[in-house]
Amino acid sequence: MTVAPRFQLKNGTLHAEDASLVKLAKEFGTPLYVYSRAALQDAWDSYARALEGRKALVCFGMKANSNLAVLNEFARLGAGFDIVSGGELARVQAAGGDPKKVVFSGVGKQVWEMQAALEAGVKCFNVESEAELERLSQVASTSGRVAPVSLRVNPDVDARTHPYISTGLKENKFGIAIEDAPDVYRRAQTLPGLNIVGVDCHIGSQITEAAPYLDALDKLIALILNLRGEGIELSHLDLGGGIGIRYTNEQVLEPTTLFSQVFSKLDQAGLGHLELVLEPGRSLVGNAGVLLTEVQYLKHSEAKNFAIVDAAMNDLLRPTLYDAWHDVEPIKPRPVTSATPTYDIVGPICESGDWLARDRRLELHQGDILAIMSAGAYAFTMSSQYNSRPRAAEIMVDGARSHVVRQRESIASLFENEYILPVTD
Repeated sequence: MTVAPRFQLKNGTLHAEDASLVKLAKEFGTPLYVYSRAALQDAWDSYARALEGRKALVCFGMKANSNLAVLNEFARLGAGFDIVSGGELARVQAAGGDPKKVVFSGVGKQVWEMQAALEAGVKCFNVESEAELERLSQVASTSGRVAPVSLRVNPDVDARTHPYISTGLKENKFGIAIEDAPDVYRRAQTLPGLNIVGVDCHIGSQITEAAPYLDALDKLIALILNLRGEGIELSHLDLGGGIGIRYTNEQVLEPTTLFSQVFSKLDQAGLGHLELVLEPGRSLVGNAGVLLTEVQYLKHSEAKNFAIVDAAMNDLLRPTLYDAWHDVEPIKPRPVTSATPTYDIVGPICESGDWLARDRRLELHQGDILAIMSAGAYAFTMSSQYNSRPRAAEIMVDGARSHVVRQRESIASLFENEYILPVTD
């Protein structure tokens, strides 16, 4: 198991740290999300080592995993948070996070969300359009507050990743074209209720090479120096997130490798004083979690073999949405031979797109428990109740101990806020 070091075979059984996944599946049922606390710490430490001795703030991109226990763990470690909604801000506060370490991203901030963020005292609003800039000025002025502002610029850099998670090209909805940014900064200077503090850029997700970051950084440095020449001094540079993880055989970009080059470029440009803000999500949680699922039926045919499991696209949408690969590991693996069939791992949802993995050579029996690996990011947060399926429980493992950090939903909870129309004559 090289993909997720905190999930290893011990005595022929897959464990999360020192907790048997067999026992967790029996105790809590399946589908089941299981996270490793130690894996969260490992991932955080990789950034801490890369940023040691520099002025930097790591803001966890919490859209990847917004469980309160996960957020609280990162808050304890000193993290800030990258949020994209008022609901995410409320989660940060409920988890004990510091709003002064929160950057508020997102293209569609509503008035109530701006008001809540101003009242909480967030570190910065990453503004993504001129219209948003105007609205934020009005909201801040009306409330008698000053909004710290960073413009998210779009550098038109290809992140060389899946088009659905590429965010730095001209055709993407995010940010302000970098060639238009100087005019927007000038406009921001004239608006009441705003304090210009930084520049922000996020080019995409699951990036496995440094070149796209460095290409974007060159453009940002040129912009910052241009603004300085006009008397607009910034205090931070937000380089976003997007470092990829290993799902199968990807060559992972290590934070130390990337940020040593980033700091070198900033120092050479005379910008080493700037605070570096980062927004990692997947790289902090992706390989800290698995999704456990039980094989319900094995279905063999001339064209295809199916392992029908109790997890589905409502539990893990990424394969259907992105054609994403997740490793599949039996909790108690059997030897694979040349006679072992290949299976598509599919769920019970009434959609042809309901699949979790394709063409996997596995020696399976009905009732086996499988671990869908690398499910710590964009699994539960993208889950739904489609087909009236209750969302699964979330468990956090800490050594040999396990903690329920989100209860499994009940059938009754699916419609507890729905109402039948009254009878009419």
